[in-house]
Parts: sequence; structure tokens; C-alpha cells
Amino acid sequence: MARRKGTGGQLMLEPPDEIPTRTLAEEVESAFLEYSMSVIVSRALPDVRDGLKPSQRRILWAMHDANLRPDRPFVKCARVVGDVMANYHPHGDAAIYDALVRMGQWFSSSGPLIDKHGNFGSPSDPPAASRYTECRLSQLATEMLAGIDEGTVDFEPNYDASRTEPLVLPARFPNLLVNGSQGIAVGMATNIPPHNLAEVCNAALKLIEKPDATLSELMRSVKGPDFPTGGLIMGDDGIKEAYRTGRGTVRVRARHEIESTRRGGAIVLTEVPFQTSVDAIAGKLAELVESGKVDGVRDIRNESGQGKTRLVIELRPDANPQIVLNNLFKHTTAQTTFPVNMVALVDGVPRTVALADALRAWLDHQVIVVTRRTQFRLEKAEARLHIVEGLVKAVDMIDAIVKAIRASKDRAAARTALVGKRFGFSEIQANHILDMPLGRLTQLGREELQKELSELRATITVLQRILAKRDVLMGVIRTELTEIRDAHKQPRRTQIVSDDTGAIDVVALVEDEPYVVTVTARGYVRAVPERSRSTKVANAGERDTVAQVIGTNALAGVLFFTDRGRAYRATVHELPKERLTAAQNLFQFGDGEKLVAVVDATLHEEHPNLVFVTERGTVKRTSLAEFAEASDRRDGIVAMKLGDGDRVVAVFPGWDDYELLVVTRNGQAIRFTEEEVRPVGRSAGGIRAIKLRAGDAVAGACAVAHEEVVVIATQAGYAKRTAVDEFPVQ
Repeated sequence: MARRKGTGGQLMLEPPDEIPTRTLAEEVESAFLEYSMSVIVSRALPDVRDGLKPSQRRILWAMHDANLRPDRPFVKCARVVGDVMANYHPHGDAAIYDALVRMGQWFSSSGPLIDKHGNFGSPSDPPAASRYTECRLSQLATEMLAGIDEGTVDFEPNYDASRTEPLVLPARFPNLLVNGSQGIAVGMATNIPPHNLAEVCNAALKLIEKPDATLSELMRSVKGPDFPTGGLIMGDDGIKEAYRTGRGTVRVRARHEIESTRRGGAIVLTEVPFQTSVDAIAGKLAELVESGKVDGVRDIRNESGQGKTRLVIELRPDANPQIVLNNLFKHTTAQTTFPVNMVALVDGVPRTVALADALRAWLDHQVIVVTRRTQFRLEKAEARLHIVEGLVKAVDMIDAIVKAIRASKDRAAARTALVGKRFGFSEIQANHILDMPLGRLTQLGREELQKELSELRATITVLQRILAKRDVLMGVIRTELTEIRDAHKQPRRTQIVSDDTGAIDVVALVEDEPYVVTVTARGYVRAVPERSRSTKVANAGERDTVAQVIGTNALAGVLFFTDRGRAYRATVHELPKERLTAAQNLFQFGDGEKLVAVVDATLHEEHPNLVFVTERGTVKRTSLAEFAEASDRRDGIVAMKLGDGDRVVAVFPGWDDYELLVVTRNGQAIRFTEEEVRPVGRSAGGIRAIKLRAGDAVAGACAVAHEEVVVIATQAGYAKRTAVDEFPVQ
């Protein structure tokens, strides 16, 4: 934009000849695309070659530049963060410090690249502020940076072009797989699990030996992820899928022991899943115990510390440890799934990489690194060879050289004399001789120079052979990788348990002990273990009474029938234990819908039929098995088709050769055999059981047998005991 001075010395801007125009949609699209690519390439995703994001790479480079090697004293993390932010990474100091800390935490990295000093946090607690903590490069980090000063990688200007930074590190081991990576970009994310360094190195060595190695052959070395926090991986199907496609799910479970104590048993968690907090597991378990969803736990103690995990769960003497353990895995993060999504930058483009892809990309990078390093060393050796050849030549004519130098009026004249026909030195050799102190020049030993000359020629031969033959170059990579593996190998921490999906069936969560289900006249329900049946029925209203008591088991199903002709099913152990709860709060009852009866679904083996009687005198018989196999549904299923204004007043199981007794509000009754009622389907209606007079309605019904006695009570509190046989069969 042009500038000119206006009146009064003011600076005025002249508009350009052409002003570009763009629609808002085009501008937003372009800006968002630039932002997206910036996040993807420059922030969130690691490079497949060194496994580092830009922030991590800049931290390691800044520490290398500051000579913070493992043999140097620790320095404040705040200083490192400041250097990185000022010179390479113009973002917030908090983000830089977080990245630095994660590279030094034992529970975040399989092979920490930062040697820490001070409080770097725990799985449950954040680290101390950067002004309190100290750091330096770890020994493993030096392998990431080895050879970076030998022209092995390309550099680029930093954000203000005041200095340069590496585009990628040499990375002498496959860091992407060893330490993994997590990041969220725009429209994509990466979640690569950490692995055992020795296993990954062995897999890379296998690829060097056999470039077309199959996944099965590679997995003989890389068994699966190796999380720094240990734990158990349940099954290997998810591992195989992740290694084959780059995507998969790995189920991880806490490692546990069951110990005996004086007051009973105890479950002790000694390792927890990756990125899981022991405090979170303990807190969630405490909530489950308090709510009654987990029974048998007496105390929970977190005894973790000094890099060791120990969560003690004390059990009551009557508790089943396996059931408590299964509930722990089902309802807390003691068992988690790790979604593997191996996305990394390949040639600057986000790609989903399989195990073999990641290893081959690293090997290709090493070929380039070793080639460039060898070329650098070859040029350096050849340059030194040229110098030493000149020095050997100078030894034979040292007196003449010294005399010629002393006779020269200046350095230029001396150099001209040395490169002349008399001596025949090159410009480089002449300058080196002139740079040497005269005393040292006269003390040059021929034997030492000849020895160095031989060594240089041997070195050059080796370096040239590396560059000329790929198998020799791959041998160099093999040797160096083997050295790194042997120097830094550690035992596998995460055990892989085969032939187990890790899924917890609900049956495994509950002990199938005897239960008592209590139902009140107002439709309140409670289920308690039989051992607790003597406890008082809490929160029962003053005018409410117990209508039904059903003896069953924890894993049995119970059927709830309402006056609207609907049935609801629930498993006994899932019913409320602490308080009586209205059935309408357990299921999705309609407005005004009321509970009529509760039936044990397991009775269909002894009582194959279920009888329904309605207020308007209809009766229906249906197989109980049609309800027993129904799934637990809050919205229920149709149990009987009703006429307009009709409602169910009684539901009860029947048995072979039983009879039905139906009683009306006006004191009328009828007795008939069950054979009079033909069995029909679940959603069908009924047939007439009794002919009602005007204003009369059915009050109740039950199944009876010959020679039994029934008790009939009125609303006013009167009762009558009558033999069944006094009611004639009609």
C-alpha cells in the first residue's frame, strides 16, 4: 500500500489500485483450512519417523542446544520452558510445561525422554509448578538426538528466522511405537499405545532381516502394547486388528491379588490400566458401595506411593471376592478399553499406519540418517586425510619449510611459497601448516602421522563401503539398534491374557443367593437377601400393608402386572434394597396405572399357566413361559387385551387340574375348572367368566383346589371362612 505525506506533515495512506474481493464463505473456508492444517501438521499429530509432535521435538532440541545432557546438572524446568517459548515454540508456557512433564513421567511414557527432579505429579495429582521442578535429557533421549550435528536431518528457520530448528530428529529407535502418542486435531485424532522397547527393536531387526515379514512374524516380537502402569490385556483379537489396520480396541484390566486378613479377605490392586487414577477407582467403588450396587465391601484404602500402586479393598467375612471383583471391573475404571488409532504424519500427510507401516517408515528414515551421517563422516575423514598427507610431506622438508616461512614478509607470501612448485602443497594444506605454531610444526612425528594416515584410509574405505552397499548400511542400522536394545531393555510390564474377551456377564457380578421380594398394597417394592429378611420394612406408609411376599433368588426374574393389562420384567438383584420404592418409579407406567400383582418368572416350570381376571368379568389363561423369557424393559409389554373401561384386578399362576374362584363386589361368586378357559396368546383378550348384574364388578379371584378353604373379607373389615366345596362347580 502506497504512502504519502499530507498537509501538516501527516502520513496518509493511498488505496491500492485493486482491492481483492472474496465472499464470506470463501474467506471462512480458507481460514479454517489453514487453521486445520496448522493444528494437524504443527501441533497435534506426531511424525512417523521420530514419533514426536513439534512441541516435544522443540523441547528436546532446546535442551540439547543448552547442553543439558544426562551427565550435566539439573536445571529449572522454568528455564527450559522459557527457552523453548522464546526461541522455538511461541505458544503458552503451560502447554510447553505439560509436554515436558509428560515426557518425564514414569506412568505416561514407556521410555521417558526427560530425566526429572522434583514433583512431576502422579496419576492422581498434577505436577508442581515449573519454578520448583528440574530436568535434563535422559540417556534414552540422547539416542533420539545422536548424530544431529552430523548433517543427518534437515533444519528450518524458527518462527522469527533468528535461528534454526530440526524438522525431525535422527531417532535411533522407533520412538512412535515405544512411547506412543495421543492428540486431537481437527477432524482426526491419534491414540497410539506405548510398547516395550526391546520388543519393538526386535521387530525392526526382523524387518531388516526379512523386509517382507508378515504380521504374524512381527507379532512374535511385539506381543502387544506395554503400558508403563502394567495391568493385564484381555485377549489379543483387538491387538491383531490394531496392528493389521491401525485401528482396534484393547481391553485393559487392573492386576489384583486376593489376600487373607484376620477379619476376612481383601482384594489388592497392584497395577491399574494406563491413564487411570487409583483415586478415581477408589472413589467410584465407594459410591457403588454406598448406593448398594456393590455388596460385601467393608473398607477401601489407597496405600499407593513412591511409584508403586496398592489399593486395598477389605471384604466382609461373608463376601464373595470374585463377585466383588467382577463388579469392580464392570462399574469402575479398573477395567477400561484403549481405542487404538495409529494416525501419524507420513511425508507431512496424516495417515493411519499399521504396525509394519510404522516400522518400515522408521527404517526408511534410518537409511537416510545413516547415509547422510556416513557421507558427513566421509567428507570429514577425506578432509583430514588431505591435511595429514600434507603434514607427512612437510615432515620430510621441515627445515626448508620453516626457512621459507621465516623468509616471507607476510602470511600471503608464505602461502604462495608453500603452494609453489618447490613444495607443491594445496591451499588447504598450506593454510593448515601456517595455522600451526612453529614449535609444534618442528615437533611433528612421522610415525604418528603415518599411523593416523593408515587409520584414516581404513575409515574411508569402511565409509565408502557403507555408501556403496545397502546390505552393509542395513548392517550398521542393525548393530546400532541392537546396542540400544541391550542398553535400555526392560522386562514387559503388561501381561497379555489369552482367550478372554474381558467382558463381564451380569451373572458373574451377583451371587445367586436366596432373596425375598416384598410388595405392598399401594404398589411399593423391595428385594433383600434372605439373610436380611428380619430387618424392618423401611418407609412403609401407615395405611399401607404388605400384599405379597415372594421367595426367589437374586438372578431370577419377576413379572409386574398392572391394571392396564401390561407386564414389566426385572431381575431380583436389581430391585431396590434399602427402601420400598413405588413400582411406577422403576418402570414407565402410564398415568394412573397401578400395580396388581407380582409373579416369580421361574414358576413356569411348576405352574405352566398364568390366569388374568378383569373387573368386567372376563378371564384369560396364557402360558407363563411367554412372559418368563421377556427381556427387562422399562416400557413393558402387552399382557392382555382389554375392552374399553375394563381393567385387570387379579393375576396369578395356575397348576394342573386346578379350579378358579371369582368373587364380585356384591358378594356373588362362581367356581369353574381351568379347562373351561382355553389357553390363548399373550396379547389376546379373555372370555366371560361371570355374568354381572348392573352396578356389580369383580372384586378378586384366585386358584383353588378340592377340599381347600378360602377366606373372603369385606372392605368394612368383616371376614368369612368357607370351604371351597360349598361353591358348586359350574
